[in-house]
Formats: sequence, C-alpha cells, structure tokens
Amino acid sequence: MSAERYSAPTAAEPLDAVVTLPGSKSLTNRELVLSALAAGPSRLRAPLRARDTELMADALRTLGATIDELSRDGAAEPLGHDEHDAEGSAGAPEDWVIGPIGVDAAAPEQSVAAGSVAVSRTVDVGLAGTVMRFVPPIAALAAGDVTFDGDAAARERPMATTIDSLRKLGVEVTAAEGDRLPFTLRGTGRIRGGEIEIDASASSQFVSGLLLAAPRFELGLVLRHTGERLPSMPHIEMTIECLRARGVEVGSPEPGVWSIAPQPIAGRDVAVEPDLSNAAPFLAAALVAGGRVTVPGWPLLTTQPGGEVPELFRAFGGRVHRDGDRCRVEAGPRGITGAGSLELGDVTELVPTLAALAALADSPTTLTGIGHMRGHETDRLAALAAEINGLGGEVTELDDGLAIRPRPLTGGLWRSYGDHRMATTGALLGLVVPGVVIDDLGVVSKTMPEFRRLWERMLGR
Repeated sequence: MSAERYSAPTAAEPLDAVVTLPGSKSLTNRELVLSALAAGPSRLRAPLRARDTELMADALRTLGATIDELSRDGAAEPLGHDEHDAEGSAGAPEDWVIGPIGVDAAAPEQSVAAGSVAVSRTVDVGLAGTVMRFVPPIAALAAGDVTFDGDAAARERPMATTIDSLRKLGVEVTAAEGDRLPFTLRGTGRIRGGEIEIDASASSQFVSGLLLAAPRFELGLVLRHTGERLPSMPHIEMTIECLRARGVEVGSPEPGVWSIAPQPIAGRDVAVEPDLSNAAPFLAAALVAGGRVTVPGWPLLTTQPGGEVPELFRAFGGRVHRDGDRCRVEAGPRGITGAGSLELGDVTELVPTLAALAALADSPTTLTGIGHMRGHETDRLAALAAEINGLGGEVTELDDGLAIRPRPLTGGLWRSYGDHRMATTGALLGLVVPGVVIDDLGVVSKTMPEFRRLWERMLGR
C-alpha cells in the first residue's frame, strides 16, 4: 500500500468544534478476547473498527470463534451520540456478536480445543501489540500448531516475555532468534497453569495477555511480576475490571502479584467507551490553535489511561470543563505553558501529544518514566526527538524520557515511522506551523481510520 502523504492543515481561526470519536481500541480488543473465551455469546456495541481490532477479530476467527456483524437499527445509540453532534461523529458502526471458541459452559475446566483433529493455523499480528501478546495463550488452548508473524516492524518488538511465559506453562514454542516474531507454538488443547514469574518491565500487555486467558487454565494462574517497575498499570487495571465485569474473581494479595482460579467467563453485552487516548490530539488542538473542542461520551469513571487527559492538559495551562458526559478543553489566557516535570509511566500513549504541547509551550518541560516507549510501534522517544528537532525544536533524549525546550518551529517533512501516534502528532503541530508535511497519514488506520475526516471537519473544512 502506497504512503498517504499529507500536508497538515493550519488553523485559520480559533476552534469551536464537537468531535465524536470511535470506541476504545484497548477495550474493544480485551472484550473480543474475553468474548472468544466466554461460556456463551457476547455482543460488543459500537466497537472500534480499525486495523488493530480487525486483526484481533481475524485472529480469534482463525482459532474458532464466530464474529458476526449485527445492524444497529433499533439499538441504543453510541455513547455521547445526540442530534447536535451526529453529523460530526465517526459514524455508527455495526455491532459485533461473538460466539466463543468451543467452550463447554457446563465444564469450564475443559480446554477450548476447536476440535479433536490438530490443525496448523497462521495469525497475522500486523503491528498490534495486543494481538501479538493476548492471542498466543489462547492459541495454546487449541489443538495444533499456530504461527504468529506480522509487519516487518513487529519483528523488532519485545516478545521474549510472552514466549518465556508460555514455555513456563508447558507450551512448546519455536521462535526466531532473540525470541521475537515469527514464532510457532504447539497447542495441545490445554494449559495446566499454576504459579509463574515474569518480568513485564517492557510492557503491561505481557501481564494482561496471561490474565485474560487464565480462567481457562486447568489450575488457574498465580502470576508474579519480578521487574523493578511495571509500566501502564491502568491497562492492567482495565484488564482486571473487564474480567470482573464477566464474573471472574481476580485476587491481588500484594503489589505485582495476581491470582485467578479456573472459572467460567460470562458472555456479556458491552457498550464500548470512546477511545480517550485518540481524543487527546483533538482536545489538544484547542490549546494549540485556540478556541475550544468538546468530546461527548466521556465516561464518569474509566480505566482508560486517556482519562488523565483533563488533568494533564491543565498542567499545560488549558481550561477543562466537564458537563455530564461531555469533556471540553479551552485554551488558557496565557496560551500553552510549560508543565515542568511530568512522570508519565502510566499514560505513555499520551506522550506524543504532550511532547507536541511541550514543544509549543512558553517554558521547558521534562517527560519521565517512559523509557519503555523505545519498544512501542517504533522507538517513540528517538522518533519524537528527531522529528521535533527537524522542525527547529530542541528535544534531548534522556535514559527514561525527553527534555523539551521550546524553540520557534518551521515547516518540513514529518516522518510517521509507521506509527499512528507520530502521524497525529505531526498534524497537531501543523495547526500552527505552516508547511508540515506528514510522510504517511495512512498509518492512522491502526486505531482511527476516520482521523483525517474528523480532523478536517474540526477545522471547518
């Protein structure tokens, strides 16, 4: 597929926009996994339809789940959808109805083997961390060989912890050098489970992937994290809340230790929250261009890391207002102010947007606790430093973060590195830096195919 070169539009005037966003990728993929392992059918209302979630759906279909589209005619409207903002919304996608992978509801201790005959399957993970780390434990519960591979960049992402944990659970895995993609596991139709230790310092997804499948293990799972730190704890809390909402008891006797006994996972009707991390560049646009932007459907309580957006934007001088399920951000009287030092280990998916704000601020900002971002879709720390500096900025890479000193920026090429959040960051800077050209905006299809349409509509185009 050819790159989608994009001249980022500048804002001709302060903004006044309502932007309704599609569902959360993190929640959609967790609910897809739990639905595939459940004891009965599930329905996901207004799920995200993007490359990462389509890859997850295809992977689960490969393992025996049925995932069908159901018209939303007569169903409840998506969260935050009303007559005022319907025209600017991301649309009302069809719901997904999921039939689980051969689970016998009367015997939850049994495996989820799709049949008695072992078969060979292949799963394309693309560049989706949730697919490459959530699906292997499920594949090990099926009979036969399953090979995992993906985009070229996916072969550089850390996978050793997933592969090592499967081996500790008795699963035979043959992997590329360095325990990376591609790898093949041999499922026997069962995983005994028990107690294991892992180092999940590189990604919380290693923990979530095991917890999601643990209720189907014969002995359940006691999982202990042994590393010095665990990034993105809100994503683990999200996983646990998704499990509990389906009737699964999850224990945590001490920090970094989780226990799940073998038990059924209930089928569920789930309304997927809007993606609050994808909301970040839209709300940040009000700080950059002036004016105000409102995102409807904002949950009162959420486990999404994007729920921290209001507080973080206040740190940059923004005014944030909540009115029911609507979150509105307005530019402050001083414009964008430097935020000093921010520890962002739990909200790393917001870092690219915050780095753009820091580059446009009136004083320096240091972003810390984010060293593990070097193993994301790309080395995001190096990429942000290179691209902001390429426009005339001053960003210094630290062992665990970025030091950003504002400088006047000029237009130029902004490389996306195949990373959706790098592309949206270039668009955000382009609101006030004429001449920013993103080398490939098409990468936003990973989590928000509608980005260009919604971005330009926000600008009144």
